[in-house]
Amino acid sequence: MNADLQGELAARDADIAALREELDETNKGVVALYAELDDKAAQLRDANELKSRFLSYMSHEFRTPLTSMTSIAGILLSRLDGPLTAEQQKQVEFIRSSTRELTEMVNDLLDLAKVEAGRITISPEWFEMVDLFAALRGMFKPIVATTAVSLTFDEPEGEIKLFTDDKKVSQILRNFISNALKFTPEGEVRVSARLIGTEFVEFAVSDTGIGIAPEHVPNLFTDFVQLDVRLQKRLRGSGLGLSLARKFAELLGGRVGVESQLGKGSRFFVVLPMRFAGVANTAVKA
Repeated sequence: MNADLQGELAARDADIAALREELDETNKGVVALYAELDDKAAQLRDANELKSRFLSYMSHEFRTPLTSMTSIAGILLSRLDGPLTAEQQKQVEFIRSSTRELTEMVNDLLDLAKVEAGRITISPEWFEMVDLFAALRGMFKPIVATTAVSLTFDEPEGEIKLFTDDKKVSQILRNFISNALKFTPEGEVRVSARLIGTEFVEFAVSDTGIGIAPEHVPNLFTDFVQLDVRLQKRLRGSGLGLSLARKFAELLGGRVGVESQLGKGSRFFVVLPMRFAGVANTAVKA
């Protein structure tokens, strides 16, 4: 009996030893796999850092000549150096509008580089909604003056103050308004705001433009997405504006969304907390 028991124990010991050896080999494989994954992750981080540096460098390099071109076009259109013929004015206006579009693309690329590198700084402060709308109205007044579209701001009643990064909020709304004006050949673009309870506010930009097909809606806030429509082919952009709007909204603790009907217009909105709850004056990773 003792011999049988000893034999059984020896067999179990052999099985355990074999399992331990197999487990050791498996552990070695797992360790090697983790090491390879860490190496790949480091390579991806390095590649992403190089891409961010490239985008940042090129964006800065492009901004100076673009700013000069815009200023020169403005001087020519102001007739400070003499009158322009109708055709010359048309061409200079084309140069200025094209330069502005290219500047927007460069700015979007620069912002993308900052977001991906984790160098976006959130600087919340108290500001009134009426001041935000007044700044946006003044910013778009020269653009609307040359189009067949009316831009209306429905200001909320009473004094409403927010504690968040007003520059990020303004950039989100500027993007929504710019897109609405681009894809509304004629009609109206309306900017509005409403309180949601006591803690959130919704900003919305509605238009009577061409609208968006349902199959395109889910990808609108993705990087480099552009719609394959006639107006889109004529008005090229970076395809980053809506993606950056989403990322900025999320950094501020909010969200973006869209409602659209093809041929009848669109409504882009952002819901934000009235008071930013994150850490102020720090760079955050998107």
